[in-house]
Amino acid sequence: MFPSFFFQLKASGIPVSLREYLSLIEALSEDVCDRDAESFYYLARTALVKDERFLDRFDQVFSRVFKGIVSEGGQEAVDLPTEWLMKLAEKHLTDEEKALIESLGGFEKLMETLKKRLEEQEKRHQGGSKWIGTAGTSPFGAYGYNPEGVRIGQEESRNRRAVKVWDKREFRNLDTDEALTNRTMKVALRRLRRFARTGADFELDMDGTIRSTADNGGYVDIQWQREKRNAVKIVALYDVGGSMDDFILDSKKLFDAMETEFKHLASFYFHNCVYESLYTDMRNRYRSRVSTLEVLRTYSKDYRLVIVGDATMSPYEIAYPGGSVEHWNEEPGRVWMQRLLDHFDRAVWLNPQPEQRWNYHQSIDMLRGQMEGRMFPLTVQGLDDAMRELS
Repeated sequence: MFPSFFFQLKASGIPVSLREYLSLIEALSEDVCDRDAESFYYLARTALVKDERFLDRFDQVFSRVFKGIVSEGGQEAVDLPTEWLMKLAEKHLTDEEKALIESLGGFEKLMETLKKRLEEQEKRHQGGSKWIGTAGTSPFGAYGYNPEGVRIGQEESRNRRAVKVWDKREFRNLDTDEALTNRTMKVALRRLRRFARTGADFELDMDGTIRSTADNGGYVDIQWQREKRNAVKIVALYDVGGSMDDFILDSKKLFDAMETEFKHLASFYFHNCVYESLYTDMRNRYRSRVSTLEVLRTYSKDYRLVIVGDATMSPYEIAYPGGSVEHWNEEPGRVWMQRLLDHFDRAVWLNPQPEQRWNYHQSIDMLRGQMEGRMFPLTVQGLDDAMRELS
């Protein structure tokens, strides 16, 4: 069952390594956790998941693999054939992981070791308070009772107290496939960080305190350091109005998240495509108009450019003078876009339009080409990829 758990984690896209899996097995052999499902769940999650984005996926795999460990009739979990597991290994393990298995004596040796780990409970257990089984007060026992038990092999609840933490799926909103929230945006934006020391000496230097305390023979010697600030500088351009009204909430979440994460941030607005003017307040845009050339002169090349928009418009707005739907533009939108890209060394476009619809809009294809492929969907994964591109 444990090897199947490992392979299903890998199949689900969780980057779990064989070394982490063997560390989990070693922890079990050393009785690091209590022998109940909830303790094993937390131990396995700690050992195998290194990125909070995969916590929800881990919960789903855990629930699927360990559901019904002992059936109503007392049958043990199916013993997976070694040949089947070896086929899984060929599919999911890297060459390095296969070499590691060989260094441990081969797959048969690994399976033999796992079998020994499970021998203490290879028979059906009934009654008692420690092992998996039925009756008694085991946290797993069907027909038993435990304040935080897990029912196994029982058609309905008897004491109405069963709790399975992995089925609660408390981490759904951290998964890259889930809807954007301020939290998930902030997690993705933190990929783009360059710390610099600023301000007064008031932040605790934990590493320095530990070193100094050790050097003093255990006497606590608190060290302080200057506060660290994210030194990355961003110019953000937001498309608002028209078709972007459908994505106003996601744009607002991104705006709030970026305001929180970046100290050096300059935000401007435009409609459909960038032209000779940008705006600092779209509610009163004619009074808040700023020359695009002035923005280029004000913000140096070391700023990163982030453009947010659905890129959905008439191709004429990009390719021809006078194509703008709001005013007569002397130069095409693509000319102004190129000026931005020539000035800022690093730039990305975040598109809230679902990626599967991009091929239906010629304007998206035109701008994606001008961005040289640096257009990303406004999803958790897309935002994460964009921050990597800007790093």
